[in-house]
Amino acid sequence: MKNYFPHLSDIIRAKNTLNEVISTTPLIHTFNLSERYDARILLKREDLQMVRSYKIRGAYNKIRSLSPEELQKGVVCASAGNHAQGVAYSCHKLGIRGTIYMPTTTPKQKITQVKFFGREDIDIVLVGDTFDASSREAIQYAEQSGKPFIHPFDDPKIIEGQATVGLEIIEAAGTPIDYVFVPIGGGGLAAGISSYFKQVSPETRIIGVEPAGAASMRAAFDLGHVTELPEIDKFVDGAAVKQVGTITYDICRQALADVISVPEGKICTTMLELYNLNAIVTEPAGALSIAALDQYADQIRGKNVVCIVSGNNNDITRMEEIRERSLLYEGLKHYFMVRFPQRSGALLSFVQKVMGPNDDITHFAYSKKTNREQGPAIIGIELQRKEDLAGLLERMKEYDVAFEHLNDKPDLFEMLI
Repeated sequence: MKNYFPHLSDIIRAKNTLNEVISTTPLIHTFNLSERYDARILLKREDLQMVRSYKIRGAYNKIRSLSPEELQKGVVCASAGNHAQGVAYSCHKLGIRGTIYMPTTTPKQKITQVKFFGREDIDIVLVGDTFDASSREAIQYAEQSGKPFIHPFDDPKIIEGQATVGLEIIEAAGTPIDYVFVPIGGGGLAAGISSYFKQVSPETRIIGVEPAGAASMRAAFDLGHVTELPEIDKFVDGAAVKQVGTITYDICRQALADVISVPEGKICTTMLELYNLNAIVTEPAGALSIAALDQYADQIRGKNVVCIVSGNNNDITRMEEIRERSLLYEGLKHYFMVRFPQRSGALLSFVQKVMGPNDDITHFAYSKKTNREQGPAIIGIELQRKEDLAGLLERMKEYDVAFEHLNDKPDLFEMLI
């Protein structure tokens, strides 16, 4: 759909529709972030929505726009989790049938939540390793069955529903907003919020934020057209999209001030800080906007800033991976392949002479070779300060330890760890 741009009347109409199901989520002032950045940082808590993300807005607005004849057929969608929950809740609320396609990599917690919200009114189909693969199957099924496809982001009614987040921010802020940081997966939320601010508060700068391993909107901006990334890092599952929407791209190109990306490790660090300092639990995509603040630290000083906390559908079983990625990003966790002499006491000598007083071995895997003078071991060492790495490397060389630093060798790291 070319030349589409959400009109204010469409967004207000969407808000009136959504009053049937959603709560107006709070816009809260966070003191520790405000102090850190010397700015007034406000969090739009969409993680407190009844399906624990903003996705209910677009999903319900789209489904309610369908004709009675279309609703009778039932609906189809594809989602990594949050859109699926929004569609599932809408189906149960309206008493219609829904078929929901999800990637096989979707966290179990999200699948369980989809079943909870949809109850007996939905069927779940797990297929494909990514959202894009799952989406292709869902679209094919929708075309064959004649059922309406509820797109997770590239649809005017979806975008208008997500735009109501911007409307609520303006109503609750009570003061002009200088910056809004918004996460980007397929671009529906960014397109909706930026289009609303473009018309109501054009001086506000809307910054789109993507995970570095799935920066499909940035790629589209750089090329001047939508493109499919050859591969993505699926860790930030709520925003791991190979290709943004054509409609969302056209809107974002007009209304976003910038699109930036954040490393997955930085997102993990932000998730842990939000939990430890603010008692806020987010999913990786939910922490994207806050993780981006470091990149704009100078520009936002003294300004009014809003970050969208987009969701908190996180699986507790992922916390160890989240901590690991954070430690690696912060330079506090290092893996080495060490070739120990095959004699008793070799490891003890390593611990006594090479390890620092605050260093901790958190991973050890040893492979003893027959009739060999040396046996390789994979050792994970956690440091108290990233500056301690220099001393550790220096002692390894001083005591003639045969080693390879695996953090610097991504292909070998992926294979061994």
